[in-house]
Amino acid sequence: MAQDVAEAASLQRKQRAARASIVASTLLALAKLVAGLASGSLALLSEAGHALLDTAATVLTFFAIREAARPADAEHPFGHAKLEPLAALAETSMLLALATFVIIEAVQRLAHPNAVNAGPLTFAVLLVSIVVDGWRWHGLAKVAREESSEALAADALHFSSDMVSSVLVLAGLAAQRFGFTRGDSLAALGVALFIGLAGWRLARRTVDSLIDAAPSELTEDVRRLIEATPGVMALEALRLRAVGPRILGDVVVSVGRSMPLVRVGELKTSLAQALTKLAPQLDVTITANPVVLDDESILEQVLLVAARRRVPVHHVTVQNVAGTIAISLDMEVNGATPHGEAHQLASRLEAAIKSEIGGDIEVETHIEPMQPEPVAGHDAAPAEIEAMTARLRLQAAATSGVSDVHHVRVRETPLGKVINYHARVSPTLSVDDVHVLIDQIDHAMRQDVTGITRIVGHAEPLLAPAGQQGSEGNA
Repeated sequence: MAQDVAEAASLQRKQRAARASIVASTLLALAKLVAGLASGSLALLSEAGHALLDTAATVLTFFAIREAARPADAEHPFGHAKLEPLAALAETSMLLALATFVIIEAVQRLAHPNAVNAGPLTFAVLLVSIVVDGWRWHGLAKVAREESSEALAADALHFSSDMVSSVLVLAGLAAQRFGFTRGDSLAALGVALFIGLAGWRLARRTVDSLIDAAPSELTEDVRRLIEATPGVMALEALRLRAVGPRILGDVVVSVGRSMPLVRVGELKTSLAQALTKLAPQLDVTITANPVVLDDESILEQVLLVAARRRVPVHHVTVQNVAGTIAISLDMEVNGATPHGEAHQLASRLEAAIKSEIGGDIEVETHIEPMQPEPVAGHDAAPAEIEAMTARLRLQAAATSGVSDVHHVRVRETPLGKVINYHARVSPTLSVDDVHVLIDQIDHAMRQDVTGITRIVGHAEPLLAPAGQQGSEGNA
């Protein structure tokens, strides 16, 4: 809604500028035509013709702006903004045609100069024209720049060329009045050359817009921003083109294929926000292509294949046996699933892993029942919790390197007892060493106590800084 309001306000502003230009150029053209006919000045008549063309061009600008603002439709999915540079190209053609005609006529008059009768009215018309042209040029250029309007930019160029042309005509008539008979013709030649040069510059800019030339400076800024974005492995493609006040385009980046889809979505959103901050007129479509990383391990490849197939796996072991890669893993399946169906799922997973890694490899899958829903449970009696805490402390004391068993919880479930506890270990031990120690306690507890379905030991480092205890991962 806010964008629609802004676009409507922009359209009204451009149309007001175009209407004011129509009035100004019409009055100036008539005044110059009358003064040119009265004085016989080729330079002034050329200016009058220039002004008449400006009037026609301004009318064309008005209608081009109105039509360019029409919303996109089935035949024009990118909108109608190209009508503005198309109108600017038509105006450029008018300028170049006028410049050609004036040059031919000026060359003829240089060979056969004629008298020019420039009175006070002629000079007054030129002075007023210079003031009005300067006022309209400044106003139109400001609106064209702020609204990114090719048509208004072309209109502004018309008025700036009118202003300079009027100054040249004034100088030529002044020289003629002081006895230099070819002053008017030279002024007309200068006007024609200026019109032609201005038209040529406008034509180049307009053609660039029509053929979707990339905005070079902005393209390089966008490229640098994307390549510096964390998570982007490479910039594969960048295409930008100007469509009216907007810059449309496509951005294709490479991301690691192990990146979660949620993270890919976040990356695209943050990148779009950064590009909008860089240039509010940017409207780009961002595509992220997953690629294989150079340092991707076999474990990462296995986990990626399983994640793609939405199959939970754990305890992945990778071995190199006489040049053959042997992979074993635990795959979790709903415990109520028929074994034949679960075996087919495991076979498909194994085939996908072999296809991904390639070469001569072995893949063995152990199927485990997965708990799909939370199991109802309740805290055990305080006396049982105290007894279980005492047993855990005895096992820890018998295990070198484990101490301070605390935060013990015992829950009764239909599947059996679930025990969770914390203990402390040296922070210099490796994860492998800690895992072995906690495993020893867990196995001893299962042998000592019947009915344990799950026991989880959470290892914390000794002398952990205040506020960090309990933040370590499970060993």
